[in-house]
Amino acid sequence: MTKKIKKLLIANRGEIAVRVMNAAREMDITTVAIYSDADTKALHVLRADEAVHLGAAEPAESYLNIEKVIAAAKETGCDAVHPGYGFLSENAAFARACRAAGLIFVGPSAEAMEKVGDKLIARTTMLNAGIPLTPGVEIDEMPLAEIEAAAEEMGYPVMVKAAAGGGGKGMRLVNDTASLGPAIEAGRREAMSAFGSDTVYMEKFIEKPRHIEVQILADQHGNTIHLFERECSIQRRHQKIIEETPSVALDDDLRRKIGETACEVMRAVNYYNAGTVEFLLDANKDFYFLEVNARIQVEHPITEMVTGVDLIKHQIRIATGEKLTLSQDEIRQHGHAIECRIYAEDAANNFLPSIGMLHHISEPAGPGIRCDSGVYSGVEVTLHYDPILSKLIVWAENRDEAIRKMDQALAEYVVLGVRTSLEFLRVVLNHDNFQSGDFDTGFIGQHLPDWQPKDEPELLNVALIAAAANRPKMQHASGDAGEAELPTPWQLIGDWKMLDG
Repeated sequence: MTKKIKKLLIANRGEIAVRVMNAAREMDITTVAIYSDADTKALHVLRADEAVHLGAAEPAESYLNIEKVIAAAKETGCDAVHPGYGFLSENAAFARACRAAGLIFVGPSAEAMEKVGDKLIARTTMLNAGIPLTPGVEIDEMPLAEIEAAAEEMGYPVMVKAAAGGGGKGMRLVNDTASLGPAIEAGRREAMSAFGSDTVYMEKFIEKPRHIEVQILADQHGNTIHLFERECSIQRRHQKIIEETPSVALDDDLRRKIGETACEVMRAVNYYNAGTVEFLLDANKDFYFLEVNARIQVEHPITEMVTGVDLIKHQIRIATGEKLTLSQDEIRQHGHAIECRIYAEDAANNFLPSIGMLHHISEPAGPGIRCDSGVYSGVEVTLHYDPILSKLIVWAENRDEAIRKMDQALAEYVVLGVRTSLEFLRVVLNHDNFQSGDFDTGFIGQHLPDWQPKDEPELLNVALIAAAANRPKMQHASGDAGEAELPTPWQLIGDWKMLDG
């Protein structure tokens, strides 16, 4: 039996909150935003039909506070909650609390989430289901000496990973015994801050792997389908920055096998709603289960671009009890899509976050170009949350055209006020190994370990000089009135000024 959602609270912020609101609005669903002290003027707050202030900027006082989020949903008369990604999206206690409060949780059941959301439980479940796994061990209750012995037995390098959550938080690559103890402690601290749990585990690090994930949709009636794979190997600090689909590493047979395995993973835990099964692919084309992300992924738009399926809308429909309207045979990949995550960070300084006022933003547009943004000109970027500003997505008929289109779109993307990853992303896209498809998760460390931007004088002066020197000429329609100059980028953006601080 289905129940229509009339009012939806989005338990998140930034671009994903805006993305969910856009889908909900198209489905005639009223939206409610939540926000912290730091997000009073955030885009998701301005876009929502209603907004509720939760508290201080610290996530524990706002976006991670289950009681406050549930209270906000009840006080505003919501009948459902969408968690987005990050924060409480993979928290089984939150899903259970929503259910107890009579709210529809737009995601998997708490029971399925417990089986896959905790990476340790997921590994055990997959082992019992016969899914190929990388060697690993639980270390939460083990003395350091035993952990060191286990690492020696597996062989370095090893990976310390948070049991709860994802996105590279709580993850540390360890190459020797001396680094293991500090990596575990640092991973635990980061995991506690990000997910409210400091449980970590250790697994063997596969050399030169490719990171392949499969998008799943499953309803509450036993129907499970996959929407093919995404290539997510271009990463910094274990977090993806460029994703694409289809992957050049898969042929049709391997694509079918990895898709079917992903569906088996989800059936093994009675999973429903949208989710992603992640694998590592080694040099021999053998793949190993990595984890399940029991939520919508940051990179979901590229799947939408090549399949024509709106994943957020399907999430909402599945949550109400509707059956899938798609069958596996109906899903096709058409063309090639690439996503670049636009971060406020300094790629030349170990990708450290860059904070400050966004004085001006001009986003690229055109056929096959999509920008999922969570910011606008005049808003401030703080250190309180993930520094992602937006996601730039392009579609073209083939990979080469998609790369060229993305490079041009990045060139047209203007962000004034903070450092961004725009230039670095263009360097990656134009690298021979990326263009040939010959790369793995170690691409940045191998090819661009000490990358620095071109030695240029102060940014504003360079931009003004370039705008003046490179203004294209255009002929008047009559052909006899001489040449006229096109306006500069600075004229097009209107009145503006640089502010101190």
